Amino acid sequence: MAAALRIQSDWSRALRRDEGEAWLSCRSPGKPTLYGSLTRRGLSTEGVPDIAASEGFVVGEITKKSILVSCPHENVSTKFLAPFTTFSRIHQKSVTCLDISSGGGLGVSTSTDGTMKIWQAANGEIRRLLEGHVYDVNCCRFFPSGLVVLSGGMDAQLKIWSVEDASCAVTFQGHKGGILDTAIVDRGRNVLSCSRDGTARLWDCGKSACLGVLADCGSPVNGIAVGTADNSVNLGAPEKTPSEREIGTEGKILLLAREDKKLQGVGLQSRQPVFLFVGSDAFNCCTFLSSTYFLAGTQDGNIYQLDVRNTNAPIQVIQRSGAPVLSLLPYRDGFVASQGDGTCFIIQQDLDYVIDLTEADCDPVYKVASWEKQIYTCCRDGVVRRYQLSDL
Repeated sequence: MAAALRIQSDWSRALRRDEGEAWLSCRSPGKPTLYGSLTRRGLSTEGVPDIAASEGFVVGEITKKSILVSCPHENVSTKFLAPFTTFSRIHQKSVTCLDISSGGGLGVSTSTDGTMKIWQAANGEIRRLLEGHVYDVNCCRFFPSGLVVLSGGMDAQLKIWSVEDASCAVTFQGHKGGILDTAIVDRGRNVLSCSRDGTARLWDCGKSACLGVLADCGSPVNGIAVGTADNSVNLGAPEKTPSEREIGTEGKILLLAREDKKLQGVGLQSRQPVFLFVGSDAFNCCTFLSSTYFLAGTQDGNIYQLDVRNTNAPIQVIQRSGAPVLSLLPYRDGFVASQGDGTCFIIQQDLDYVIDLTEADCDPVYKVASWEKQIYTCCRDGVVRRYQLSDL
């Protein structure tokens, strides 16, 4: 675990005032935590706050929404980014999942208030209410067209919705426990789901039928991801000829993030196991970075980076805090991760600092979505936050 810098969640508000102060900390494994503060001394001639750091910390570049802070003793730097805007009126309670359409114009989100809503990504204005699941809706995502939404609920149902009129076009039934995650194959003729019942299933949207159980793990499958596998990976051969209703499954691998501390790879078309990796705790989420590399996050805060060609040992294990890793998203040449203690950060290969998306305080950040240079997060505090990375 590397050293991690943290800042007071409302630092940007605190530092707007003259003599305003915000606390800092630098935590490094096996060492005492270093504590410090930032103090605003006034405004520069360009209208940017003049901010000084206490002993042991150094302030770098400052903009209206970001501040770069270093702790030279631990050789760590973090750019803290405040939200560009926040939407607190979309839902009444915790927002548990969200996604942004391919054109960036619309968002969809689910909440513990029992609702699923489509809203304008620019201002949070609600456009549609998607009603039909019994109990909570756990997950939602747009199809690549941006005109259709896929959702999965505690009622073990998977549903497809029209964005234009909020009608439910298809309902898939077959799972025996709540649906925890979904994925879309290519343009969306086929979709995938995973459930508390321990299975992952492939579905045909046109015929609203199950094309097969891809894995039966005997343990809840918390998250899935589908990607094109590197050519050198042996995905196995199907035992019987795939249905002609299967579109785009060839050459793809399905990742399964399992509650029993296992991360599994399965050939999407072959249904054959490709690898099984055992982690430190329950796996909550997974994502592909490329056809070679993928990430998976655990309940005890570890993010494993693995190479699909050799999963015997991880390339690296990243840990910023011991809180559950709840969401992982590829972003440019790196990734965004969110955790159960409000930590939400971006790691990119070409940057020598971490970008920390702030203001969630200690509330879990359940899901992260992106469109171009904008990142959206949803949180237990019921707020959807939008960060503008061009603010950097």
